[in-house]
Amino acid sequence: MARQYFTHKGVLFPCLGYSPESLSYVENEFQVQDDDVFNITYPKSGTNWMREILSLIRSDGDPGWVRSVLNWDRAPWVESQSGLEAALKYPPPRLLCSHLPIHLFPKSLQRSKAKIIYTLRCPKDVLVSLYHFSKIMRLFKDPGSLDSFLEDFLSGNVVYGSWFHHVTGWMGLKGNENFFSITYEELQQDLQGSVRRICHFLGKELSEEQVAAVVENASFQSMKGNKMSNFSQLPAEYMDHQKGELLRKGICGDWRNHLSEAQSQRFDTVYQEQMQGLGLTFPWD
Repeated sequence: MARQYFTHKGVLFPCLGYSPESLSYVENEFQVQDDDVFNITYPKSGTNWMREILSLIRSDGDPGWVRSVLNWDRAPWVESQSGLEAALKYPPPRLLCSHLPIHLFPKSLQRSKAKIIYTLRCPKDVLVSLYHFSKIMRLFKDPGSLDSFLEDFLSGNVVYGSWFHHVTGWMGLKGNENFFSITYEELQQDLQGSVRRICHFLGKELSEEQVAAVVENASFQSMKGNKMSNFSQLPAEYMDHQKGELLRKGICGDWRNHLSEAQSQRFDTVYQEQMQGLGLTFPWD
């Protein structure tokens, strides 16, 4: 079962932990509530970092919750079977995660005041991170060579589909008062300022000391050392802990250590084709 995929509405999902039935349920029957906060990302774009930040904001910077409750229980993934079960039992206000492209997201979002926080990351870094992650996750097929994985990524032939479709779909909500987008790069450059902006969006007032506590406890080193946040507790059926760990480097621009000049140019060509005319600019452009 591991390392096998199925296609749902044109998007690949792992057979382990996902099903067409639960994905259909999420899209058509899952009820988004007005006080829900969704942490939405394309995979390997800062999901767990943002989940940590949101958990710490919720607990006013006190690290007790993030050190005592597993991160996927604090903010479950609605589209996985176990995450959906947890989300349905979660007492409000719910903190939830999703990698779903917008066309597979719960339709009930349109009628709700739920808040969406969408984190993006330089797609070349996403590619490299996903390549390494695919080697240790038993949910994912072996990525093969970086060259072949690059082509799969550019064509959207990877789990959760095309990065380009994901970003252009979700960024279509830009300007909506319940939608907030931020980049991994902004979090890296100014975590304190980013935390303040997120708090403002959430309508949450934190003191300077509380903001500083969020920043300190959401650092790469803090998360790496926190067994509730570093995926070390993920069952071996999902992840081969001998081959690596979730928190690998946590830096920007690591793609330069992996992609050849030709691969980088190939990526740029497709990127420009896919993103032109959208009026979106990012720190990596």
